[in-house]
Amino acid sequence: MSFYTSLSGLKNAQTDLGVIAHNIANAETTAFKKSKAEFADLVAGGANTAPNQVRGIGATLSGIKQDFGLGAIEQTGTSTDFSIIGDGFFATRNGESGKTLYTRDGSFGIDGTGYLQDGFNNRIQVFELDAAGAVVNPGTTIDALIPTANGAGAALSGVTVEADGRLNAAYTDGTVDTVGRLALASFIAPTGLRQTGSSSWEATGTSGAPDLGLPGVGQYGNILSGSLERSNVDLAEEMVGLISAQRNFQANAKAIDTASQLSQTIINLRT
Repeated sequence: MSFYTSLSGLKNAQTDLGVIAHNIANAETTAFKKSKAEFADLVAGGANTAPNQVRGIGATLSGIKQDFGLGAIEQTGTSTDFSIIGDGFFATRNGESGKTLYTRDGSFGIDGTGYLQDGFNNRIQVFELDAAGAVVNPGTTIDALIPTANGAGAALSGVTVEADGRLNAAYTDGTVDTVGRLALASFIAPTGLRQTGSSSWEATGTSGAPDLGLPGVGQYGNILSGSLERSNVDLAEEMVGLISAQRNFQANAKAIDTASQLSQTIINLRT
């Protein structure tokens, strides 16, 4: 039994090493959120087993939990780079599949047709505004489409976003049109979001449905244009964790080796 007990520890240490290595590899990934492997002990015994007779039989992975703590904000000078000073997520919709994803990575750009999107064809979502600047339908978002020319035929010269999420398009004739207002999403349990890669997540039953709202309101946070959120990985902390996981791996490997030697000794005694 000691073989299997130590083997579970060996596998868990390997999982821990993999999670830490993934964090380190993404230390420079925009808006990346670090993860931590969590483990639980295993015991052998039934309802009728005396409390002092319950034996431990190793450990198992209970889950890999993401830390959604904010990363440092880095100024980029690019007007279509956005960061969120708060707990919200950008809502995006894929232009091909229609799938909705949520991200903290605000590195967007304008494609050839005027859509404001990331490098994976995920278009940022905005609330449509009426002539007075009020949200038309708080429950519905649309793709952010930046007209490449205004009604007078002036060409687009730049895009900016205000702290409250108002997305403005500036034109060569000096006019500025508000295209919409960025939609931010919040979740009851963000740790329940499912990772999809590229610093994006999708909602699950565990995370709860997204609650869409406006920047500058409540927990959603404000928008800062010309900046991006860095990874929240602390390399010094990860290196300490790496050393600890490596020692756990070595200790469990040593325990397996010791159990093997004991078994061989017993076999030799019988022969």
